[in-house]
Amino acid sequence: MATINNEQEKIKNWFENMYAKRSKLYLRPPEAYEVFMTLIEPKQGMKLLDVACGAGRLLEVAQNYDVKIHGVDISENAIGHAQRKLPNAKLSTGNAENLPYSDGQFDYVTCIGSLERFIELDKALAEQYRVGKSTARYCFMVRNSNTLSWKFMKEGLGMKNTDGHQGAKSLEEWSAAIEKMGFKIERVVADQWPRKRLMRFVSPRMNYKKINSTILPIDYASEFIFLATKA
Repeated sequence: MATINNEQEKIKNWFENMYAKRSKLYLRPPEAYEVFMTLIEPKQGMKLLDVACGAGRLLEVAQNYDVKIHGVDISENAIGHAQRKLPNAKLSTGNAENLPYSDGQFDYVTCIGSLERFIELDKALAEQYRVGKSTARYCFMVRNSNTLSWKFMKEGLGMKNTDGHQGAKSLEEWSAAIEKMGFKIERVVADQWPRKRLMRFVSPRMNYKKINSTILPIDYASEFIFLATKA
């Protein structure tokens, strides 16, 4: 595993404890990850890397698309959970700011709900850019800083998780940060899970793969999902 600094060690310890105590409560169910597969449109036999893969929920879904699945996470406990569920996956404990892969390996790179937790965002994005092929498709989900819950609860009331380096940015800030590192943003959609989580109780046969439009402007979304390629 690549060397990590003291601040990253603090984040690593938070995730080690979280995955040791309540990994199932912390994560969304596998069906919540179907929308990311819809966006990247994986093809059989291609290679997918999930950065900050946690316990492997996205990879559980990805294996159903017959792609070669790889995952990396800073937490050894998270990788342990993922390996038990996905014995055929190629998983590594590693630092997202110094990925343990050679250049241009992957057809798809995903990073779901984790970019805002990296200390050096530019370096983490540069690493994901580096390990993707020239034709790679990228999918990121990131937190919106303009929501009421973030402004008043996380920042106003000081409920932000500092040990886990919890952060957020506006849509404009995220777009600028991603494009600055050489990505071309193809599409941005609102996080689909809040609506689907409510609707699944009245629609047992809900299509979790479908991306639904929202009534409110995307600026009100709790999280943004970016689909990107190399510019």
